[in-house]
Amino acid sequence: MRIADVLRNKGAAVVTVNPDAPVTELLAGLARHNIGAMVVVGPDGVAGIVSERDVVRQLHTHGASVLSRPVSKIMTAVVATCGKADTVDSISVLMTENRVRHVPVLENGELIGIVSIGDVVKTRMEELEAEQAQLHSYITQG
Repeated sequence: MRIADVLRNKGAAVVTVNPDAPVTELLAGLARHNIGAMVVVGPDGVAGIVSERDVVRQLHTHGASVLSRPVSKIMTAVVATCGKADTVDSISVLMTENRVRHVPVLENGELIGIVSIGDVVKTRMEELEAEQAQLHSYITQG
């Protein structure tokens, strides 16, 4: 299955945050949308990505003062991305190799979606269930 199929099933809406926004605004957005990461988008496009884990690490290192800092100070600036034509299997490998749980989807440099590890697992489970049904049908129908 391709990433285009995943986006078609889940929708392509992406919650983003401005690099100059304070971390408190990021946290409010994560909580409001019940998500684990936000893509950081500035005037020139995708500037980075920031996750709950990034915030926790920074809180541990710098304490509560991190909450008033801009998101750009805690984001990951080198972002692992994918395209619509990529396969779910290849994104699974990308996530594992880069130890990330969220991968923005770009088309011609423009943000068009995001795929999470949950999306990958859900897609893989659906594929396995369909395969199981086909095998069961084959076995029972001879």
